[in-house]
Formats: sequence, structure tokens, C-alpha cells
Amino acid sequence: MAKVKTAFYCQNCGTSFSKWQGQCHACKEWNTIVEEVIQKEEKKAWKTETNSISKAPKPLLIKEIDSAQEIRLNTTDNELNRVLGGGLVPGSLTLLGGEPGIGKSTLLLQISLKLPYKTLYVSGEESQKQIKMRAERIVPNSDNCYILTETKTQNIFRQIQEMEPEIVIIDSIQTLHTDYIESSAGSISQIRECTAELIKFAKETNVPVILIGHITKDGTIAGPKILEHMVDTVLQFEGDRNHVYRILRSLKNRFGSTAELGIYEMLGNGLREVDNPSEILISHKEEALSGTAIACTLEGMRPLMIEIQSLVSSAVYGTPQRSTTGYNAKRLNMILAVLEKRAGFRLGMKDVFLNVTGGISVDDTAIDLAVVAAILSSNEDISIEEGFCFAGEVGLSGEIRPVNRIDQRIQEAEKLGFTTILVSKHNKITLKNTAIKVVLVSKIEDVVSELFG
Repeated sequence: MAKVKTAFYCQNCGTSFSKWQGQCHACKEWNTIVEEVIQKEEKKAWKTETNSISKAPKPLLIKEIDSAQEIRLNTTDNELNRVLGGGLVPGSLTLLGGEPGIGKSTLLLQISLKLPYKTLYVSGEESQKQIKMRAERIVPNSDNCYILTETKTQNIFRQIQEMEPEIVIIDSIQTLHTDYIESSAGSISQIRECTAELIKFAKETNVPVILIGHITKDGTIAGPKILEHMVDTVLQFEGDRNHVYRILRSLKNRFGSTAELGIYEMLGNGLREVDNPSEILISHKEEALSGTAIACTLEGMRPLMIEIQSLVSSAVYGTPQRSTTGYNAKRLNMILAVLEKRAGFRLGMKDVFLNVTGGISVDDTAIDLAVVAAILSSNEDISIEEGFCFAGEVGLSGEIRPVNRIDQRIQEAEKLGFTTILVSKHNKITLKNTAIKVVLVSKIEDVVSELFG
């Protein structure tokens, strides 16, 4: 038996210490340092001793490296393929995080049941019968999906060597533990060591591994921050439980863009891919209502038409309220100050409530113009004419600034049947012979005269 030693780790950031102390000097958090028992033992590869050890890589000149496009594995899920950048890269490690009950396990089980590759779904949280009950609701039968309920990495690798899967899914990384570390599952050292073993397995065998990760109450991945550095891709599955729509975002991607977004609808038989999110993000109403405007935004390469709702009313409690859902509250305050100072609208003593429909959050500044239109429409109690949409950024001097990829936004608006789009006059538009009317504006006053006469 090798000598046992203890180490102290910060549960918030993963920094190690030789002795206990009250505050972590790295993240400045208090009472997060705990003692963990580490078994000092020579580590073996994930393989058994009977297998041959792969040869160490040799250095190559950069011009000698093969630059051929990496072949990706099709997940049969168009939304996941888009977010990953075209599919799963062989030998990659993907981490999927999200709130409890948001649908992480459902998403990966649904994908594993439909994959044309031999897939091993390892669960440390549910029994095989529980997974079978959920699988029957999604896809009744599958010839390629194998279910294993195990939390010990050595046993998992033993089963992997026997069946040789093409894709491995772990649910979840916080439930795994290895014999090389004697601390409990979910601790900093266990998560780090189990992830290192899975990375070694993925890189040596070229088998992609997908991990499900729990999150903390702050919304970050539970465990050491180094976990997100170790993996190749970090995906965030988010949404409101009161809404049926779920959003898959890429926070880190070594093989593609981090600006892509996938949208799903949660149904009784699983998650449905939403091919045209613009139609679900725009509410259908029988009569014209004031305080609503349609914005054309971009998420990655995908243009979206979203509805902005605003309510402006007199402040009955003295201090005006400013409330936003899905939009930056500080940016709303800035736009209200611009309308007050530059355009002369008296909004200082009025409550302003703003909502982005569909339960999504938008960071694109191109929706500023739609926010202004919705606020003015509610303030004047005049509805915006049907068929109007907006794409423009509002500056501090009240000017309408140009936004990127305006041609793609105009094409999306035209495809969905909009008749008029308001954009900045400083945008360089190369489209010709479009059915949609493009109105060029330079100041907020131009927007007011165009909308309300």
C-alpha cells in the first residue's frame, strides 16, 4: 500500500493548498477550502497491461502536417450539428451543462437512440429500467444504443474494451470516481482525474466522448474551472421551465464557432428540433396592439425574427420602475436616456417594462431600433403598422448606427413575408430587386416620422 497523503482544494476554483486556510487567495471566496485524501499510487493508462501502448507522437514541421478536413460524425440532429460546427469530431470531448430538469439527459439519450453508430450510454444517476422507460417514450427500439449503469471508471473502461463503441456518453461526470483518488465522487480531485482519464481514452482511440455536467446555483459548471479548459467543447442547455422551448448554446468550441444557437421544443415524446425559430418567436394576434415591434437579429450564422414587447405607463408609486426580460437592463436605461435627451420624449417619470418573447435572451445590439419603436409605440398608444421590422443600433447621440450582415437580415425578413424594414442609412446594402421595402433612417426623429407620421 502506497503512502496516503492529504491535500486541500478550493471547491470554487480548484486551487490546491498545503494547509487549510479561511480564504482562497485565488478566487477570494471564504470557507471553500476542504481537505481531500489522495492515494499516492502509480497511475496506469486507461487500458489494461495486455494492450500495447501507443507510440509517442513525434514533432513535425508545420508544413508537413496534413491539413485535410477532419471527418465529422453526423449526430442526425441538425440543431446539435449546427452548434458543434458540423458534427462530432473523432477523439473530441464535449461537455453539456444546464439546470436540473432542463432536458440534458433527454437530449443525449434521444440522440444516442437515433445514432447510426455503436453508442455506449453510461449513467451514474438512473437505473437501466428508468432509462428504458424514458427511451420507450422517445424511440421505442434501437439496435446501436447500449446502456450501462456504472460510476467506477475502471469498470467503464473494461466494458468499453469488450464492446468497442464508436461514441461514449457519460451522465454525469460528477457521479464518476476512480480508484486512484480516495476522495468522494463529485470532489475537485475526482472530477479532474476522471476527466483526464476520459481525455486520454478519447485521444488514444479517436472515440468522441460527451459528458453531462451539473451546474452550481450561480449557473457555472460544478467542479474545478479547469474542467472547462480540459474539454474541447462546452455546450449550455438553457431555457425557462414555464416555456416549452430550450436553447443550446456553445460557450467554447475548438472546432467551430461559439456564436451558434440551436432551438428545441420540449414535447411529451422528447425534444423536437425547431427548423424555423422566427415563426415561433413571433406571436400571432388578431388585432393590432401598441407596444410591439419585430427585430431582426443574428445568432451565429442564423438570422432570427423576434418580437419585442413594451409597456410604458405612469409611475404610480413615485419611483419609476425599469424591468426587462431577455434584454440588458443597463442598455434599456441608456436607450431611455437617449430618448429623453436627444428626442425630447418625457419618459423619466414613467414605468417601462420590456420583454423579448419566447423566453430567449438576446445580446445583439441590432435590436435597439425595435426596442425604441416598441417603447414609443406604447408611449403614444399607437400600434406599428403590420409588416414592419427593424435592424439597427442606437448611439448615444440618437443616431442609428449600421449593423453587420444587413443583407442576410433583409433576406430573412423578406422570406417571412415582411413588407418594410427600417435600417441605418449608413449600411451598405448590395441586394437588388428585393420585394421588401428598405427604409433608410439616420436619427430617431426619422424613425418617429416614418412610424407615426
